[in-house]
Amino acid sequence: MSETSTTEEFPRPATGGTGGDAAATATRRADTEGVDGGVGLTALLVAAARAIETHRHDSLARDVHAEHFVRAAPACGGWPVRIGQVPEGDDNPLWGRFARYFGLRTRVLDDFVLGSVHDGARQVVLLGAGLDTRAFRLDLPPDCVVFEVDRAGVLAFKERVLTDRSAAPRAKRVPVPADLRADWVTALTSAGFDPTAPSVWLAEGLLFYLPSSVETSLIDTVDRLTTGGGALAFEAKLEKDLLAYRDSAIYAATREQIGIDLLDLFDLGPRPDSAGLLTARGWSTSMHTPFDFTRRHGRGPLPEPNDALEGNRWVFAHKPGR
Repeated sequence: MSETSTTEEFPRPATGGTGGDAAATATRRADTEGVDGGVGLTALLVAAARAIETHRHDSLARDVHAEHFVRAAPACGGWPVRIGQVPEGDDNPLWGRFARYFGLRTRVLDDFVLGSVHDGARQVVLLGAGLDTRAFRLDLPPDCVVFEVDRAGVLAFKERVLTDRSAAPRAKRVPVPADLRADWVTALTSAGFDPTAPSVWLAEGLLFYLPSSVETSLIDTVDRLTTGGGALAFEAKLEKDLLAYRDSAIYAATREQIGIDLLDLFDLGPRPDSAGLLTARGWSTSMHTPFDFTRRHGRGPLPEPNDALEGNRWVFAHKPGR
């Protein structure tokens, strides 16, 4: 996400080392400046994972645009976009297991959006949209509108790459430049969002980067803007101490191989019970581990010792019809 409207080159992330204080500072600076330049390194990491998933023979989700985002960003020079480009293949914790996690998450949320649209939603709101290409990938009806809410720099970078590819959305796509920590509601409604029409919301890989108070405000706002028949999916982390997983294979590999220290980017304070808040307000909610869907689809990550994914939960909520 970014507040700027122009895309600048990304600083090269620190690589190697074991992630000490100096490396953490360098990583924080790299990601922050990269965000301000247009696209955060974390969004590019997920795009690289989607590219790898796309080229698998047993792909769970396909995104033909993902690798082009990666190749357009100088900070990602040398990042793989196919598992065959990774010497260890799926044994690599970052480009194997973690990338497969993102591929699984993409598929599950794709299915959630398509199911919600089938049930009548005609507005899709992507909160912290990043490099999401669902408006281009999914078989959405022509009267569906996809609102992509993110900072201006992210949307500008994304627009440039998609324009260079002459990519055409399958439904109406409305970029909404806004900071989710500020007044994004005015920007969304000014862009044409109708709170009286059924909508489906996604907060994919977003909430654990936000302070607890901002998450609560965001969930409260989604509740207020959602009429009966609407739906919301979001990702949560339930660990009481995220730092206990600092040396997990996924976090260590991400830090050492591409210089992104996720634990330096997550908000480490206590998380709110957003699922409980929605339930108290009449929504029906269900919470699942990613491993539930690994077993359902027959591929994806399974639990392992000292697992950085252990506390991850995917929450699906529906607001009863009027």
